[in-house]
Amino acid sequence: MRINTLPQAISFDLIWRSMFSGNGFTEADIGNDVGKDIGIKESGKMTSNTQSQILIVDDDKDVLLTAELLLKNKQRRVTTLLNPCDITEAFAEQPFDVVLLDMNFTRGITTGEEGFYWLHKIKELSPHTQIIMATAYGEINLAVEAIKQGASDFLVKPWDNEKLISTVNTCLELSHSKQRIDHLQETQRTLNEKLESDFGQIIGESPAINEVFSLIDKVAATDASVLILGENGTGKELVARALHRQSQRNGSPLISVDMGSLTESLFESEMFGHRKGAFTDAREDRAGRFEVANGGTLFLDEIGNLALPLQAKLLKALETRQVTRVGADRSTNFDIRLICATNLERERLNDETYFRRDLLYRINTVEIVLPSLRQRPSDIPLLAKHYIEMYARKYNKPAPVLEAADVKKLQQYSWPGNVRELQHSLERAVIVADGGKLRAEDVVVNRTSHQSEKMELNIARLEEQAIKRAIQHYEGNLTKVAKALGLGRTTLYRKMEKYGLSD
Repeated sequence: MRINTLPQAISFDLIWRSMFSGNGFTEADIGNDVGKDIGIKESGKMTSNTQSQILIVDDDKDVLLTAELLLKNKQRRVTTLLNPCDITEAFAEQPFDVVLLDMNFTRGITTGEEGFYWLHKIKELSPHTQIIMATAYGEINLAVEAIKQGASDFLVKPWDNEKLISTVNTCLELSHSKQRIDHLQETQRTLNEKLESDFGQIIGESPAINEVFSLIDKVAATDASVLILGENGTGKELVARALHRQSQRNGSPLISVDMGSLTESLFESEMFGHRKGAFTDAREDRAGRFEVANGGTLFLDEIGNLALPLQAKLLKALETRQVTRVGADRSTNFDIRLICATNLERERLNDETYFRRDLLYRINTVEIVLPSLRQRPSDIPLLAKHYIEMYARKYNKPAPVLEAADVKKLQQYSWPGNVRELQHSLERAVIVADGGKLRAEDVVVNRTSHQSEKMELNIARLEEQAIKRAIQHYEGNLTKVAKALGLGRTTLYRKMEKYGLSD
Protein backbone atom coordinates (compact mmCIF):
# COMPACT_ATOMS: atom_id res chain seq x y z
CA MET A 1 0.00 0.00 0.00
CA ARG A 2 1.25 3.48 -0.81
CA ILE A 3 0.38 6.55 1.19
CA ASN A 4 0.09 9.58 -1.08
CA THR A 5 1.50 12.13 1.32
CA LEU A 6 3.02 13.77 -1.76
CA PRO A 7 1.99 13.24 -5.41
CA GLN A 8 4.05 10.59 -7.18
CA ALA A 9 4.93 12.85 -10.10
CA ILE A 10 6.13 15.69 -7.94
CA SER A 11 9.60 17.04 -8.67
CA PHE A 12 12.38 17.02 -6.09
CA ASP A 13 12.30 20.82 -6.01
CA LEU A 14 8.62 20.81 -5.12
CA ILE A 15 9.20 18.17 -2.44
CA TRP A 16 11.90 20.36 -0.97
CA ARG A 17 9.80 23.48 -0.94
CA SER A 18 6.58 21.84 0.24
CA MET A 19 8.35 20.23 3.18
CA PHE A 20 9.39 23.51 4.72
CA SER A 21 6.81 26.02 3.51
CA GLY A 22 4.20 27.13 5.98
CA ASN A 23 5.98 25.60 8.97
CA GLY A 24 8.35 28.34 9.96
CA PHE A 25 11.29 26.94 7.93
CA THR A 26 12.89 28.42 4.83
CA GLU A 27 15.50 27.25 2.40
CA ALA A 28 17.98 29.45 4.26
CA ASP A 29 17.46 27.26 7.32
CA ILE A 30 18.53 24.23 5.34
CA GLY A 31 21.64 25.39 3.48
CA ASN A 32 22.60 24.89 -0.13
CA ASP A 33 23.86 21.30 0.07
CA VAL A 34 21.04 18.74 0.18
CA GLY A 35 23.43 16.10 1.53
CA LYS A 36 24.42 18.15 4.60
CA ASP A 37 22.83 17.65 8.00
CA ILE A 38 19.78 19.75 8.71
CA GLY A 39 20.12 21.71 11.94
CA ILE A 40 16.55 22.01 13.07
CA LYS A 41 16.35 23.70 16.47
CA GLU A 42 13.79 23.27 19.20
CA SER A 43 13.22 26.14 21.64
CA GLY A 44 16.54 27.66 20.59
CA LYS A 45 18.76 24.67 21.44
CA MET A 46 19.68 21.33 20.05
CA THR A 47 17.91 18.42 21.65
CA SER A 48 21.02 16.42 22.54
CA ASN A 49 24.81 16.36 22.40
CA THR A 50 24.78 12.63 21.65
CA GLN A 51 23.75 11.30 18.26
CA SER A 52 20.40 9.57 18.46
CA GLN A 53 19.35 6.72 16.20
CA ILE A 54 16.00 6.98 14.41
CA LEU A 55 14.48 4.32 12.14
CA ILE A 56 11.68 5.17 9.70
CA VAL A 57 9.75 2.28 8.15
CA ASP A 58 7.30 3.11 5.35
CA ASP A 59 6.55 1.73 1.88
CA ASP A 60 6.36 5.24 0.39
CA LYS A 61 9.73 6.62 -0.77
CA ASP A 62 8.46 10.20 -0.62
CA VAL A 63 7.38 9.77 3.00
CA LEU A 64 10.81 8.38 3.88
CA LEU A 65 12.57 11.27 2.15
CA THR A 66 10.35 13.88 3.79
CA ALA A 67 10.77 12.45 7.27
CA GLU A 68 14.52 11.91 6.84
CA LEU A 69 15.14 15.50 5.74
CA LEU A 70 13.02 16.82 8.59
CA LEU A 71 14.60 14.72 11.32
CA LYS A 72 18.23 14.25 10.29
CA ASN A 73 20.80 16.59 11.84
CA LYS A 74 24.11 16.43 13.71
CA GLN A 75 22.37 15.02 16.76
CA ARG A 76 20.20 12.49 14.95
CA ARG A 77 21.11 9.76 12.51
CA VAL A 78 18.17 8.57 10.43
CA THR A 79 17.85 5.14 8.80
CA THR A 80 15.01 4.42 6.37
CA LEU A 81 13.43 1.12 5.31
CA LEU A 82 10.89 0.48 2.57
CA ASN A 83 10.29 -3.12 3.62
CA PRO A 84 9.42 -3.95 7.25
CA CYS A 85 10.94 -7.40 6.78
CA ASP A 86 14.33 -5.67 7.02
CA ILE A 87 13.64 -4.45 10.58
CA THR A 88 15.23 -7.47 12.28
CA GLU A 89 18.43 -7.08 10.26
CA ALA A 90 18.54 -3.34 10.97
CA PHE A 91 18.32 -3.92 14.72
CA ALA A 92 21.03 -6.58 14.49
CA GLU A 93 23.38 -3.93 13.11
CA GLN A 94 22.62 -1.17 15.62
CA PRO A 95 20.12 -0.11 18.31
CA PHE A 96 17.47 2.52 17.62
CA ASP A 97 16.08 5.04 20.08
CA VAL A 98 12.90 5.80 18.13
CA VAL A 99 11.07 4.03 15.31
CA LEU A 100 8.51 5.82 13.11
CA LEU A 101 6.44 2.88 11.86
CA ASP A 102 3.73 2.81 9.19
CA MET A 103 0.68 0.73 10.08
CA ASN A 104 -0.21 -0.67 6.65
CA PHE A 105 2.14 -2.05 4.00
CA THR A 106 -0.15 -4.06 1.71
CA ARG A 107 -2.21 -2.26 -0.90
CA GLY A 108 -5.89 -2.06 0.03
CA ILE A 109 -5.44 -3.04 3.70
CA THR A 110 -6.23 -0.38 6.30
CA THR A 111 -6.73 -2.42 9.47
CA GLY A 112 -3.33 -1.66 10.94
CA GLU A 113 -2.69 -5.33 11.73
CA GLU A 114 0.64 -5.28 9.88
CA GLY A 115 1.76 -2.32 11.97
CA PHE A 116 0.72 -4.05 15.19
CA TYR A 117 2.70 -7.15 14.17
CA TRP A 118 5.88 -5.16 13.63
CA LEU A 119 5.23 -3.12 16.77
CA HIS A 120 5.40 -6.30 18.84
CA LYS A 121 8.40 -7.53 16.87
CA ILE A 122 10.33 -4.33 17.62
CA LYS A 123 9.39 -4.53 21.29
CA GLU A 124 10.82 -8.06 21.36
CA LEU A 125 14.04 -6.90 19.70
CA SER A 126 14.45 -3.76 21.82
CA PRO A 127 11.99 -3.25 24.71
CA HIS A 128 13.07 0.32 25.42
CA THR A 129 12.84 1.62 21.85
CA GLN A 130 10.04 4.19 21.55
CA ILE A 131 7.65 3.52 18.64
CA ILE A 132 5.53 6.13 16.89
CA MET A 133 2.78 4.62 14.71
CA ALA A 134 1.82 6.46 11.51
CA THR A 135 -1.10 5.99 9.09
CA ALA A 136 -3.11 7.92 6.56
CA TYR A 137 -6.28 6.63 8.20
CA GLY A 138 -6.84 8.55 11.42
CA GLU A 139 -9.40 6.44 13.15
CA ILE A 140 -9.44 7.08 16.90
CA ASN A 141 -9.82 3.39 17.67
CA LEU A 142 -6.55 2.62 15.84
CA ALA A 143 -4.70 5.27 17.81
CA VAL A 144 -6.06 3.99 21.11
CA GLU A 145 -5.23 0.39 20.24
CA ALA A 146 -1.69 1.37 19.19
CA ILE A 147 -1.06 3.01 22.54
CA LYS A 148 -2.54 0.02 24.37
CA GLN A 149 -0.20 -2.34 22.53
CA GLY A 150 2.92 -0.38 23.43
CA ALA A 151 3.31 2.52 21.02
CA SER A 152 4.52 5.79 22.50
CA ASP A 153 2.49 8.03 20.20
CA PHE A 154 0.38 8.10 17.02
CA LEU A 155 0.61 10.38 13.95
CA VAL A 156 -1.82 10.79 11.06
CA LYS A 157 -0.37 11.36 7.58
CA PRO A 158 0.09 13.82 6.03
CA TRP A 159 1.56 15.10 9.29
CA ASP A 160 2.32 18.62 10.37
CA ASN A 161 6.09 19.05 10.27
CA GLU A 162 6.37 20.71 13.66
CA LYS A 163 4.15 18.02 15.17
CA LEU A 164 6.41 15.29 13.76
CA ILE A 165 9.58 16.93 15.08
CA SER A 166 8.02 17.59 18.49
CA THR A 167 6.74 14.01 18.80
CA VAL A 168 10.08 12.50 17.83
CA ASN A 169 11.97 14.79 20.21
CA THR A 170 9.69 13.83 23.06
CA CYS A 171 10.15 10.13 22.35
CA LEU A 172 13.92 10.58 22.08
CA GLU A 173 14.00 12.18 25.51
CA LEU A 174 11.89 9.34 26.89
CA SER A 175 14.20 6.77 25.31
CA HIS A 176 17.32 8.46 26.66
CA SER A 177 15.75 8.79 30.11
CA LYS A 178 14.95 5.08 30.20
CA GLN A 179 18.49 4.26 29.06
CA ARG A 180 19.91 6.42 31.86
CA ILE A 181 17.63 4.76 34.39
CA ASP A 182 18.64 1.32 33.17
CA HIS A 183 22.30 2.30 33.39
CA LEU A 184 21.89 3.66 36.90
CA GLN A 185 19.97 0.59 38.02
CA GLU A 186 22.59 -1.72 36.55
CA THR A 187 25.34 0.31 38.21
CA GLN A 188 23.47 0.15 41.51
CA ARG A 189 23.03 -3.61 41.19
CA THR A 190 26.73 -4.04 40.45
CA LEU A 191 27.73 -1.87 43.40
CA ASN A 192 25.33 -3.70 45.69
CA GLU A 193 26.68 -7.07 44.59
CA LYS A 194 30.22 -5.85 45.20
CA LEU A 195 29.26 -4.45 48.59
CA GLU A 196 27.47 -7.64 49.56
CA SER A 197 30.39 -9.83 48.49
CA ASP A 198 33.02 -7.76 50.28
CA PHE A 199 31.24 -6.40 53.32
CA GLY A 200 27.71 -7.73 53.24
CA GLN A 201 28.05 -10.87 55.30
CA ILE A 202 26.95 -11.26 58.88
CA ILE A 203 29.46 -13.75 60.24
CA GLY A 204 29.09 -15.90 63.32
CA GLU A 205 27.93 -19.14 64.82
CA SER A 206 27.31 -18.13 68.42
CA PRO A 207 23.86 -18.62 69.97
CA ALA A 208 23.48 -14.84 70.24
CA ILE A 209 24.00 -14.20 66.52
CA ASN A 210 22.02 -17.28 65.53
CA GLU A 211 18.98 -15.74 67.23
CA VAL A 212 19.43 -12.73 64.98
CA PHE A 213 19.69 -14.95 61.89
CA SER A 214 16.50 -16.74 62.89
CA LEU A 215 14.59 -13.50 63.33
CA ILE A 216 15.82 -12.16 59.98
CA ASP A 217 14.60 -15.32 58.24
CA LYS A 218 11.15 -14.96 59.82
CA VAL A 219 10.73 -11.24 59.15
CA ALA A 220 12.48 -10.58 55.84
CA ALA A 221 9.75 -11.82 53.49
CA THR A 222 7.11 -9.64 55.16
CA ASP A 223 6.62 -5.89 54.83
CA ALA A 224 6.72 -5.41 58.60
CA SER A 225 8.56 -2.35 59.90
CA VAL A 226 11.74 -3.37 61.73
CA LEU A 227 13.68 -1.52 64.43
CA ILE A 228 17.29 -2.65 64.87
CA LEU A 229 18.90 -1.89 68.22
CA GLY A 230 22.58 -2.27 68.97
CA GLU A 231 25.80 -0.52 69.90
CA ASN A 232 27.86 1.26 67.28
CA GLY A 233 29.79 -1.18 65.14
CA THR A 234 27.59 -4.22 65.73
CA GLY A 235 26.39 -4.39 62.11
CA LYS A 236 22.97 -2.76 62.08
CA GLU A 237 23.26 -1.78 58.42
CA LEU A 238 24.27 -5.34 57.52
CA VAL A 239 21.05 -6.58 59.10
CA ALA A 240 19.07 -3.99 57.14
CA ARG A 241 20.74 -5.18 53.92
CA ALA A 242 20.03 -8.82 54.79
CA LEU A 243 16.36 -8.00 55.39
CA HIS A 244 16.13 -6.18 52.05
CA ARG A 245 18.05 -8.87 50.17
CA GLN A 246 15.67 -11.58 51.38
CA SER A 247 12.53 -9.51 50.86
CA GLN A 248 10.16 -9.38 47.91
CA ARG A 249 11.44 -5.86 47.24
CA ASN A 250 15.02 -6.90 46.52
CA GLY A 251 14.70 -5.87 42.88
CA SER A 252 14.17 -2.26 43.98
CA PRO A 253 16.60 0.02 45.80
CA LEU A 254 17.61 0.07 49.45
CA ILE A 255 17.99 3.75 50.33
CA SER A 256 19.93 4.58 53.51
CA VAL A 257 19.61 7.87 55.38
CA ASP A 258 21.68 8.96 58.38
CA MET A 259 19.00 10.73 60.37
CA GLY A 260 21.53 12.15 62.81
CA SER A 261 23.06 14.25 60.04
CA LEU A 262 19.79 15.94 59.01
CA THR A 263 19.22 19.42 60.40
CA GLU A 264 15.74 20.85 60.79
CA SER A 265 16.30 23.15 57.80
CA LEU A 266 17.30 20.25 55.52
CA PHE A 267 14.94 17.53 56.73
CA GLU A 268 11.92 18.20 54.50
CA SER A 269 14.01 18.84 51.39
CA GLU A 270 16.07 15.66 51.86
CA MET A 271 13.23 13.38 52.88
CA PHE A 272 10.27 14.82 50.95
CA GLY A 273 12.04 16.53 48.03
CA HIS A 274 11.59 20.03 46.63
CA ARG A 275 10.49 21.92 43.55
CA LYS A 276 12.76 24.20 41.58
CA GLY A 277 12.80 27.68 43.14
CA ALA A 278 11.32 26.54 46.46
CA PHE A 279 14.32 28.09 48.23
CA THR A 280 17.57 29.80 47.30
CA ASP A 281 19.61 26.72 46.36
CA ALA A 282 16.75 24.78 44.76
CA ARG A 283 17.99 25.04 41.17
CA GLU A 284 16.02 22.03 39.93
CA ASP A 285 13.26 19.66 40.95
CA ARG A 286 14.53 16.95 43.28
CA ALA A 287 12.87 13.82 44.61
CA GLY A 288 13.17 13.11 48.32
CA ARG A 289 14.34 9.85 49.85
CA PHE A 290 10.78 8.52 50.21
CA GLU A 291 10.17 8.92 46.47
CA VAL A 292 13.57 7.50 45.51
CA ALA A 293 12.94 4.44 47.69
CA ASN A 294 9.47 3.89 46.24
CA GLY A 295 8.90 0.18 45.68
CA GLY A 296 11.97 -0.67 47.74
CA THR A 297 13.27 -0.30 51.28
CA LEU A 298 14.00 2.88 53.23
CA PHE A 299 16.61 2.46 55.97
CA LEU A 300 16.63 5.26 58.56
CA ASP A 301 19.86 4.89 60.51
CA GLU A 302 20.37 6.56 63.91
CA ILE A 303 16.70 7.47 64.09
CA GLY A 304 17.11 8.05 67.82
CA ASN A 305 19.00 11.26 66.99
CA LEU A 306 16.00 12.84 65.28
CA ALA A 307 14.64 15.94 67.02
CA LEU A 308 11.05 15.82 68.29
CA PRO A 309 9.64 18.35 65.76
CA LEU A 310 11.08 16.27 62.92
CA GLN A 311 9.71 13.08 64.46
CA ALA A 312 6.22 14.56 64.07
CA LYS A 313 6.80 15.24 60.36
CA LEU A 314 8.19 11.76 59.82
CA LEU A 315 5.22 10.20 61.61
CA LYS A 316 2.73 12.08 59.43
CA ALA A 317 4.42 10.85 56.26
CA LEU A 318 4.45 7.26 57.50
CA GLU A 319 0.78 7.42 58.52
CA THR A 320 -0.49 8.94 55.27
CA ARG A 321 2.04 7.20 52.98
CA GLN A 322 2.33 10.54 51.21
CA VAL A 323 4.91 13.31 50.96
CA THR A 324 4.67 16.83 49.63
CA ARG A 325 7.77 18.31 48.08
CA VAL A 326 8.85 21.69 49.43
CA GLY A 327 7.23 24.27 47.16
CA ALA A 328 4.72 21.82 45.67
CA ASP A 329 0.94 22.05 45.95
CA ARG A 330 0.13 18.35 45.71
CA SER A 331 1.19 15.20 47.51
CA THR A 332 2.93 12.13 46.12
CA ASN A 333 2.14 8.60 47.26
CA PHE A 334 4.96 6.23 48.14
CA ASP A 335 5.25 2.52 48.82
CA ILE A 336 8.23 1.50 50.95
CA ARG A 337 9.31 -1.09 53.48
CA LEU A 338 10.68 0.76 56.54
CA ILE A 339 13.72 -0.34 58.54
CA CYS A 340 15.14 1.85 61.31
CA ALA A 341 18.17 1.55 63.53
CA THR A 342 19.59 3.25 66.60
CA ASN A 343 22.36 2.73 69.13
CA LEU A 344 20.13 4.00 71.92
CA GLU A 345 18.93 1.64 74.60
CA ARG A 346 15.25 0.74 74.70
CA GLU A 347 14.73 2.68 77.93
CA ARG A 348 15.76 5.92 76.27
CA LEU A 349 13.36 5.34 73.38
CA ASN A 350 10.55 4.76 75.89
CA ASP A 351 11.12 8.26 77.31
CA GLU A 352 8.36 10.37 75.68
CA THR A 353 10.27 13.59 76.36
CA TYR A 354 12.94 12.23 74.05
CA PHE A 355 11.15 10.03 71.49
CA ARG A 356 7.49 10.02 70.43
CA ARG A 357 5.75 6.85 71.54
CA ASP A 358 3.37 6.87 68.55
CA LEU A 359 6.37 6.99 66.21
CA LEU A 360 8.03 4.17 68.12
CA TYR A 361 4.92 2.02 67.63
CA ARG A 362 4.92 2.86 63.93
CA ILE A 363 8.55 1.84 63.30
CA ASN A 364 8.73 -1.08 65.71
CA THR A 365 6.49 -3.87 64.47
CA VAL A 366 9.47 -6.20 64.94
CA GLU A 367 12.53 -5.45 67.05
CA ILE A 368 15.94 -6.98 66.41
CA VAL A 369 18.59 -6.48 69.11
CA LEU A 370 22.16 -7.05 67.98
CA PRO A 371 24.61 -8.45 70.54
CA SER A 372 27.90 -6.65 71.12
CA LEU A 373 31.09 -8.44 70.12
CA ARG A 374 32.01 -8.99 73.77
CA GLN A 375 28.73 -10.90 74.12
CA ARG A 376 29.80 -13.33 71.39
CA PRO A 377 33.57 -13.84 71.72
CA SER A 378 33.29 -17.31 70.16
CA ASP A 379 32.66 -15.57 66.80
CA ILE A 380 35.97 -13.67 66.89
CA PRO A 381 38.03 -16.50 65.26
CA LEU A 382 35.61 -16.64 62.30
CA LEU A 383 35.54 -12.87 61.96
CA ALA A 384 39.31 -12.57 62.20
CA LYS A 385 39.84 -15.21 59.52
CA HIS A 386 37.31 -13.54 57.22
CA TYR A 387 38.82 -10.05 57.50
CA ILE A 388 42.43 -11.23 57.26
CA GLU A 389 41.68 -13.08 54.02
CA MET A 390 39.59 -10.23 52.64
CA TYR A 391 42.24 -7.56 53.23
CA ALA A 392 45.04 -9.82 52.06
CA ARG A 393 43.19 -10.07 48.72
CA LYS A 394 42.50 -6.35 48.66
CA TYR A 395 46.13 -5.38 49.22
CA ASN A 396 47.55 -8.28 47.20
CA LYS A 397 49.48 -9.74 50.12
CA PRO A 398 49.81 -13.27 51.50
CA ALA A 399 47.25 -13.87 54.25
CA PRO A 400 49.15 -13.78 57.56
CA VAL A 401 48.45 -16.44 60.19
CA LEU A 402 47.02 -15.65 63.61
CA GLU A 403 48.04 -18.29 66.13
CA ALA A 404 45.49 -19.81 68.52
CA ALA A 405 47.09 -18.13 71.55
CA ASP A 406 46.77 -14.73 69.87
CA VAL A 407 43.17 -15.44 68.90
CA LYS A 408 42.45 -16.13 72.56
CA LYS A 409 43.94 -12.75 73.49
CA LEU A 410 41.64 -11.08 70.99
CA GLN A 411 38.70 -12.85 72.62
CA GLN A 412 39.73 -11.43 75.98
CA TYR A 413 39.74 -7.85 74.70
CA SER A 414 36.46 -5.97 75.24
CA TRP A 415 36.22 -4.43 71.73
CA PRO A 416 34.28 -1.26 72.63
CA GLY A 417 33.92 -0.52 68.89
CA ASN A 418 32.55 -4.02 68.28
CA VAL A 419 32.94 -5.71 64.88
CA ARG A 420 33.80 -2.43 63.16
CA GLU A 421 36.78 -1.94 65.48
CA LEU A 422 37.94 -5.51 64.89
CA GLN A 423 37.60 -5.07 61.13
CA HIS A 424 39.58 -1.84 60.98
CA SER A 425 42.23 -3.18 63.37
CA LEU A 426 42.74 -6.25 61.20
CA GLU A 427 42.93 -4.16 58.04
CA ARG A 428 45.73 -2.07 59.53
CA ALA A 429 47.48 -5.19 60.85
CA VAL A 430 47.40 -6.86 57.42
CA ILE A 431 48.81 -3.72 55.77
CA VAL A 432 51.79 -3.40 58.16
CA ALA A 433 52.37 -7.13 58.72
CA ASP A 434 55.95 -8.34 58.23
CA GLY A 435 56.35 -12.03 57.54
CA GLY A 436 53.60 -14.59 57.61
CA LYS A 437 52.30 -14.16 61.16
CA LEU A 438 50.13 -11.75 63.11
CA ARG A 439 50.25 -11.28 66.85
CA ALA A 440 47.41 -10.04 69.02
CA GLU A 441 49.56 -7.01 69.84
CA ASP A 442 49.67 -6.13 66.13
CA VAL A 443 45.89 -6.06 66.05
CA VAL A 444 45.20 -4.28 69.34
CA VAL A 445 47.95 -1.70 68.85
CA ASN A 446 50.46 -3.32 71.23
CA ARG A 447 48.13 -3.18 74.20
CA THR A 448 47.18 -6.24 76.18
CA SER A 449 43.52 -6.59 76.99
CA HIS A 450 44.25 -5.70 80.62
CA GLN A 451 46.04 -2.50 79.62
CA SER A 452 43.29 -1.61 77.18
CA GLU A 453 40.54 -2.04 79.73
CA LYS A 454 42.54 -0.02 82.26
CA MET A 455 42.99 2.78 79.77
CA GLU A 456 39.26 2.68 78.92
CA LEU A 457 38.41 2.99 82.60
CA ASN A 458 40.75 5.98 82.96
CA ILE A 459 39.22 7.69 79.93
CA ALA A 460 35.71 6.98 81.19
CA ARG A 461 36.58 8.47 84.57
CA LEU A 462 37.93 11.63 82.96
CA GLU A 463 34.86 11.89 80.72
CA GLU A 464 32.50 11.53 83.68
CA GLN A 465 34.32 14.27 85.60
CA ALA A 466 34.25 16.60 82.58
CA ILE A 467 30.49 16.18 82.17
CA LYS A 468 29.88 16.75 85.89
CA ARG A 469 31.91 19.95 85.88
CA ALA A 470 30.19 21.26 82.74
CA ILE A 471 26.74 20.60 84.22
CA GLN A 472 27.70 22.47 87.38
CA HIS A 473 29.28 25.33 85.44
CA TYR A 474 26.24 25.84 83.19
CA GLU A 475 23.76 25.21 86.02
CA GLY A 476 22.11 22.28 84.30
CA ASN A 477 21.60 23.93 80.89
CA LEU A 478 22.23 20.83 78.79
CA THR A 479 22.26 22.70 75.48
CA LYS A 480 25.22 24.76 76.66
CA VAL A 481 26.82 21.69 78.23
CA ALA A 482 26.63 19.75 74.97
CA LYS A 483 28.05 22.70 73.01
CA ALA A 484 30.90 23.24 75.45
CA LEU A 485 31.87 19.56 75.35
CA GLY A 486 31.52 19.29 71.60
CA LEU A 487 28.82 16.63 71.90
CA GLY A 488 25.41 16.23 70.34
CA ARG A 489 22.51 16.32 72.76
CA THR A 490 21.77 12.67 72.04
CA THR A 491 25.33 11.67 72.86
CA LEU A 492 25.28 13.81 76.00
CA TYR A 493 22.07 12.18 77.26
CA ARG A 494 23.48 8.73 76.60
CA LYS A 495 26.69 9.48 78.48
CA MET A 496 24.80 11.07 81.39
CA GLU A 497 22.71 7.94 81.66
CA LYS A 498 25.84 5.78 81.47
CA TYR A 499 27.44 7.62 84.39
CA GLY A 500 24.24 7.97 86.42
CA LEU A 501 24.04 11.74 85.94
CA SER A 502 20.55 11.93 84.42
CA ASP A 503 18.62 11.87 87.69
